[in-house]
Amino acid sequence: MLAAIDLGITNIDIVFHQGDAYGHVRLPANGQPVERQMEAALNALQAQGCQPAKIAVTGGQYRRLATRFDAVEIVGVSEVQAIGLGGLALAGVERALVVSAGSGTAMVAARGRDCTHITGIAVGGGTLQGLGRLLVGTADAPEIDRLALAGDPNRADLTLVEAVGGTVGRLPPDANAVNFGRLARQPLELSQPDLAAALVRLVGQVIAVVAINAARAEGLEPIVVIGHLVDLPSLRRVLNEVAGYYQATIYVPERPGMGTALGALLWAEGL
Repeated sequence: MLAAIDLGITNIDIVFHQGDAYGHVRLPANGQPVERQMEAALNALQAQGCQPAKIAVTGGQYRRLATRFDAVEIVGVSEVQAIGLGGLALAGVERALVVSAGSGTAMVAARGRDCTHITGIAVGGGTLQGLGRLLVGTADAPEIDRLALAGDPNRADLTLVEAVGGTVGRLPPDANAVNFGRLARQPLELSQPDLAAALVRLVGQVIAVVAINAARAEGLEPIVVIGHLVDLPSLRRVLNEVAGYYQATIYVPERPGMGTALGALLWAEGL
């Protein structure tokens, strides 16, 4: 039996066969050495009744592993390849720009098994958590999400009607023109929900706009977004809003956090 592990900066994602479907387990990485992460992943697999002889491993740390870990054979898989294949599989398409929205954000042009890194940005879940700690006093992503869903980002942002008097292109007058621009004009006492909403909008807009431009440059449609950042409803709402502005198709599949690990599994099975 083959399983796969994605050793991320924030999360360890494990995918394995479970009858006709795929099982998925998520563990915190907690900044542990790669060997400790592997031990935790193998223990999690064992708890699921899965004792594979071979494991596909991807993520930023996989190159530090030898070809065997204890009695298990390790198959290293390029993260680019894993992102591309996993996104295509979850979306059920043969071509797409696959965006991995994790601690940072990577964008991969995926055409079948031909997957190429196109661009990436340092804005992602780590940005959301780091600025969340500064702005609303928490780095807990679900809590930031809860606050953001209750807030109004335009209490922090300047809108187009305020900045230029009306619409610009396809953008409506109430779209934001300057992220956090209202705070640049004057000191304001904003609520935690409003600050969280403005923060989520900032992160989501950066990812969405770069992804749309990258997809169009590559002639690819749709944009498929995987990774645990899009577990957050507030972030998905921003992606959908930006997609509507620019008439783009941004698709978030079910269980997006398992995408890269699933791609590693599919790649290894095709060897």
